[in-house]
Amino acid sequence: MKSISEELNLNNQKILLRLDLNVPLIDDKITDTTRIDKILPTLKFLISQNTKIIIISHVGRPKGQVVNELSLRPICDDLEMKLSQNIKLISKGIKEITSKDLFNNDHEKIVVLENIRFYPEEEKNNPKFAKHLASLADIYVNDAFSCSHRAHASIDEITNFLPCYSGLQLDLEVGALKKITSEIKKPITCIIGGSKVSTKINIIKNLIPKFDNIIIVGGMANNIIKYMGNQIGKSLKEENCDPIIKEIISLSETENCKIIYPQDAVVGKNLNGSPQTKELSEISSDEMILDIGPKTIGIIKNIIDKSNTILWNGPAGYFENPSFANGSIEIAKKIIENKKSNKIYSVIGGGDTVSLLNSLNVVNDFNFVSTAGGAFLEYLEGKELPGIKALN
Repeated sequence: MKSISEELNLNNQKILLRLDLNVPLIDDKITDTTRIDKILPTLKFLISQNTKIIIISHVGRPKGQVVNELSLRPICDDLEMKLSQNIKLISKGIKEITSKDLFNNDHEKIVVLENIRFYPEEEKNNPKFAKHLASLADIYVNDAFSCSHRAHASIDEITNFLPCYSGLQLDLEVGALKKITSEIKKPITCIIGGSKVSTKINIIKNLIPKFDNIIIVGGMANNIIKYMGNQIGKSLKEENCDPIIKEIISLSETENCKIIYPQDAVVGKNLNGSPQTKELSEISSDEMILDIGPKTIGIIKNIIDKSNTILWNGPAGYFENPSFANGSIEIAKKIIENKKSNKIYSVIGGGDTVSLLNSLNVVNDFNFVSTAGGAFLEYLEGKELPGIKALN
C-alpha cells in the first residue's frame, strides 16, 4: 500500500479523492463534524502540493436514487470555511461529466462530485462506472477507511484504472489497527461492550489468541454473569447464547487469555431509576444491571495499569444516564492517565464509545479514536477489507 504522502511530484496532478463525509444532517445542518475534521490534513497536504482535487463521497443511503436531502452541499460549505478555499459542488450527473467540466481556471483547486450513492452503479461495483470516474483524474487516493469494507466502484473497482494511493487518515487508521492486531506491544487488553455477545463473537474469537485480557462489560456481560450462576433480574440479555459463552471460555483457556466480567454492579428499577451498588448475589428480580460497580472498576483499573496496549470498544453501562456512566468515565480517566505518562497505547472504536468521549471532550486524549464503524469491526474480526486489498 503506497501512501500519497510519499509522492514527491504531485504538481498540477488531478487527484480523485475518496472520502467518507457521511456526517449526520438535520435540516441541512451538520450535527457532528468529526469525520470532516479527520480528513483535513489530507486535503491541506494536497493543497500544499498544488494539486487539483476531485472529492467523491456519500451521505446516507439513497439506494441509487437522487435524494435532495442527502446532497453534499452542507459539507461543501463546512469545508470552504475550514480550508479557506472556494469549493464547487458539481451537481451535473457524474456519467455526463468529462474532466474538462471540472475546473474552469487555475484558481479552482477543489471540486466535489454530488453524492456517489445517487448512482446504483456505485454499490454494484460497476467497472464501466469506475472507469468513467477514473477518466476524470490522474491519480486515485482512498482516504475513506470507514468505507473500505465495501466492494463499491469508488473503493474497489476504480483501482484497476488509475495509479492508487492511501490517504493520510487511512494510513493512521491502518497503523493504529496493526498495533492491536499484528504489531502488538504486550501485555495487551481489550475492553469490549455492547448489547449482544453474538455480534462481537467473531471479534472476541479473533483477538483471544493475541490478547492477554478480554474484559467484557455492558449488556453483553449480563449473559456471562447469568451463565456463571448469578441472577440478573430484568437486565438486558440475549437468548440462547450459552453455547457462545462456553466457546469463548474454552478458547480463552486454550490460548491462555483471561476473560474478565463484572464482579459487582450498579442497578436500577428502570433506565431512569435511582442507582444502587450491589453484589451480584444481591440483585433482585425487579432490578436491571446498568453499570459496573466499584469492585469491578478497581479490577479493570489494575489491569489497565499492567497493560502496554489497550483496545476499547463499547461503554461499561447505560452511559446516556449520568447515574450509570461512572464505570465508563473511570475507564476513560485511567486510560488517559496512563497515556499521558506514555505507559500505554490506546485505540478506541465504536459509535457509543466515541459519543461518550465526545460528551466528556476527551477524544484527543487517546492515541487513536476510530469513527470507522463496520470497517473497524471487520478488521478486528480478521477479515480482508476490499478497499485495503485493492490498494495493495
